[in-house]
Amino acid sequence: MIDPCSLEAKPLLSLDDALTGIRTAIKAVAGEERVALKKALGRVLSEAVYSPINLPTSRNSAMDGYALSSIDINPKQPFVLRASGISWAGKPFQGELQAGQCIRIFTGALLSAPTDTVVIQEQVKVDGDHIVFPATVVAGENVREAGEDIAKCGLLIKQHKKLTAADLGLLASAGIVDVLVKPKINIAFFSTGDELIGGGQPLEPGKIYDSNRYMLAGLLADPCYNAVDMGVIADDRQLLEDTIKQAAKHNDVIITTGGASVGDADYIKDILAQCGEVKFWKIAIKPGKPLAFGNIGPCYFFGLPGNPVSAMVTFQQIVAPALIQLSGAAANKPLRLMATCTTALKKSRGRQDFQRGILTQDTDGNFFVESTGHQGSHILSSMSRSNCYIILPAEANGVSAGDKVWVEPFSVFI
Repeated sequence: MIDPCSLEAKPLLSLDDALTGIRTAIKAVAGEERVALKKALGRVLSEAVYSPINLPTSRNSAMDGYALSSIDINPKQPFVLRASGISWAGKPFQGELQAGQCIRIFTGALLSAPTDTVVIQEQVKVDGDHIVFPATVVAGENVREAGEDIAKCGLLIKQHKKLTAADLGLLASAGIVDVLVKPKINIAFFSTGDELIGGGQPLEPGKIYDSNRYMLAGLLADPCYNAVDMGVIADDRQLLEDTIKQAAKHNDVIITTGGASVGDADYIKDILAQCGEVKFWKIAIKPGKPLAFGNIGPCYFFGLPGNPVSAMVTFQQIVAPALIQLSGAAANKPLRLMATCTTALKKSRGRQDFQRGILTQDTDGNFFVESTGHQGSHILSSMSRSNCYIILPAEANGVSAGDKVWVEPFSVFI
């Protein structure tokens, strides 16, 4: 597709084609390491894990109440059984239950033979050690069967899963204390530009504080990554080349911001071509057209735009999926919802647009989205205020208030 903001006649690469090219080029990191379960949150499983035991391990009660044998149930009228003991969670009933007897039982407590049914305490009447049961008792109710969740030798968690808190709990319930995971990805990142200075320094004319490295540090705060901030590198070709070459020796990925455009001091693409290979440069999205992807030997390289919103959009839409693939995790498409846009949006044909929006939901479950305002790639406040992207296709000419649009939430909570 032709970008109306560009003088180049060659069509820009679409986002889908760029992602396809990256998926083809990237191979997951090799190797594995065993880590303690408490340190495995967010790591990617290198192998499937199977349960060494039944979950639950044995038949037990799902409720507090009274356990009985279904043989004693009278389905036509209330009936009375004598309580002859108690089964606690962790301390089972030790006696031998006779016909006409029941036991007091608590949630999680073992159901010993011949008991096979639990009636919740709210449904019975207690008269000393005589328990009156209703005629509505159903055999087998309120019972958790052994292996009901996961049978012994059954699959607990599949390979390539990025472990969640729930996964850790499931593994722990099976007695597993450590897991085999993929190694962490080593990532180096830095900003480029003579205009950039660090926080705390005096702001001289023509200088700006570097925000991109702080954003990237946050975006790379993931248990699968070892991310190293290499600071700000000046617009000096030799210095940039030396820095990139050195970083490529010790890292799996290099991410830069700035220097990937077409200005006289934008050296990233040329350095990448000289030291390695440029897979593609420039993509048909807005913001974020000047993006370089390639490799220097086995080290993958992403040259992001310098404008902060462009850097964040391209990271989330392009770099993040690549890092997920590199980490060995299973790929997942981002959640997208259809919402009613309450504000008019400007757009020119040619590039897929990721505008910043505020997504809300009414009491009937309908989704609405409004623009955060000015959408310039330097307006970082638009990103701070937003909770979603409003995704406008390349061929769109804009949106009127009331139109339906696709949105991509940043979180499941809005």
